[in-house]
Amino acid sequence: MDDIIIDQQDLRNVFGPFDKHLKIIEDAFKTSVVERNGVIRIIGDESGSILTKAVLTELMELSKRGNTITQQEVLYSIDMQSENVKDSLLSADETLICRTTTGKPVKPKTLGQKAYVDAMKNNMIVFGLGPAGTGKTYLAMAMAITAFRNEEVGRIILTRPAIEAGEKLGFLPGDLQSKVDPYLRPLYDALYQIMGAESFARNMERGLIEVAPLAYMRGRTLDNAYIILDEAQNTTPAQMKMFLTRIGFGSKVVITGDRTQKDLARDMVSGLDIAIKVLSGIEDIAFCNLTSRDVVRHPLVQRIVKAYETYEDKQTKKKTK
Repeated sequence: MDDIIIDQQDLRNVFGPFDKHLKIIEDAFKTSVVERNGVIRIIGDESGSILTKAVLTELMELSKRGNTITQQEVLYSIDMQSENVKDSLLSADETLICRTTTGKPVKPKTLGQKAYVDAMKNNMIVFGLGPAGTGKTYLAMAMAITAFRNEEVGRIILTRPAIEAGEKLGFLPGDLQSKVDPYLRPLYDALYQIMGAESFARNMERGLIEVAPLAYMRGRTLDNAYIILDEAQNTTPAQMKMFLTRIGFGSKVVITGDRTQKDLARDMVSGLDIAIKVLSGIEDIAFCNLTSRDVVRHPLVQRIVKAYETYEDKQTKKKTK
């Protein structure tokens, strides 16, 4: 096994604080990694050493590109190299969507996210489906802001069903906007981070950015806009049909949802589930299924999502027996 030459700055980034990342890699492949004066030597059996070198090489290249290596990226690289998927992180990293107000690059971090971003570039309507933490809404928001800045669209419209509130809206203090704002807060948060509070407020006042409950879309035709429908699993079939038939010329639409987290009444069918059945196979409509592997929050969230997926699979199999 050839040695690896590494710069000290990349070494600290790849190995992680107190060699935390390195220990994860060593445990995964049952190898031992020794570094002396910028030279890395891997000790272990041949297959483990090859995989260890592949992961370290991939993470080094990411570091050289200016990325801060996180535990999520280490775990994803281990998974992909174990399955012989080459350059997974590197190919995803090549797609820069935009930068946040602090200059942080917004990029897809997994192959699933890259496929999602590519679908948004190439289709008029995209359904982003998957569990919490997979970046469905955040990446859609980044794409919308980029299109708006590049004058590809004239405005951004962000909407969510406030169905989880139900009758409780009437008991909340304030006017209607105050009542629905808590359900739209995640959309505001992403806008602030990517666009900045001042730019957001300025464009909001000019009517170029609209954040509103789904009910506000009724009776409108939405031309030349980037429209994001978030939490679509909480729409009714009638609401989803109403929304999809609002779309006008020059518009792009992203519909995000997690089919496992519905807040509808037990006897109600989700508009998202119906739309997937009705619209599959139609040209210019893409469906992207993100999984627990695409979760980019704390690694524990990934394990939680995976555990729920395993449990729900078992429950489904029991019902079909």
